Amino acid sequence: MGFYDLNKAERILLVEKINQEIKNDLVSNKTNCILNYFSDDDTYIRKTGYLAIGNIFYAETSLQQHILSTLDNLIKSEVEKIRQTTINAAGEIGKFHFDKVQHFFDTALFDEHHSVRNAVIGSVKKMGEKNPVPVLNWAKTYLKHPEKEVRREICHGIELRGRTHPQDILPLLKTLEFDETKRVTDTLIHVLGQIAYKNGCLQTVVAHLDTWKNKALIEKALDEIVDVHERYKKFAVLTQQEAINYIDGNYRTE
Repeated sequence: MGFYDLNKAERILLVEKINQEIKNDLVSNKTNCILNYFSDDDTYIRKTGYLAIGNIFYAETSLQQHILSTLDNLIKSEVEKIRQTTINAAGEIGKFHFDKVQHFFDTALFDEHHSVRNAVIGSVKKMGEKNPVPVLNWAKTYLKHPEKEVRREICHGIELRGRTHPQDILPLLKTLEFDETKRVTDTLIHVLGQIAYKNGCLQTVVAHLDTWKNKALIEKALDEIVDVHERYKKFAVLTQQEAINYIDGNYRTE
């Protein structure tokens, strides 16, 4: 039975059970329950597992080093779900202690399985939102990496910070404007669109695009920004027409 097949009261009890069993594992230097939950087929069971690790890390300072050592062992697992969940757990810790978990992401960026690499993207999003300085400094070092998928993952990962502080990520995004890989530039255009419809962000994005040189990419990005204001009109601060009017009035085409 899946997590959301349970009613609310049953889910609360299950979360408490998972938290307690994972803590018991850590205290007794075991990993049976951790492995069980980290490898579960249900996404929400795995999520409860990695959130439990994060909660215990902050609540039980005496267990912090042991948690990190346990994750160091789990990231070597042959089971991709365990590696994926380990990265998500490291992401919970990295929200405030990125220096303690950076090495997990240096490794997982190159994992053979896409689900583990996707966990890097999700973790960079949540870490970058809460702990931007070290996370973005780290991300910057990979934006010119020869492996195109690494560049794409990093570009996507820094998106969430840009939704509230676009000025923090636009200089990093700019380094990709002449990237020769379509998959990377498609992600770049997507990220620009995703940050531009948030409160106060369109003005910052348009002003920064005025400093870019790749006119063909800028045109595609502006088209995406206009489209996003329609696709997400329930959430966008401006209407599509207001976005068009702002771009027409403020972006210098020459």
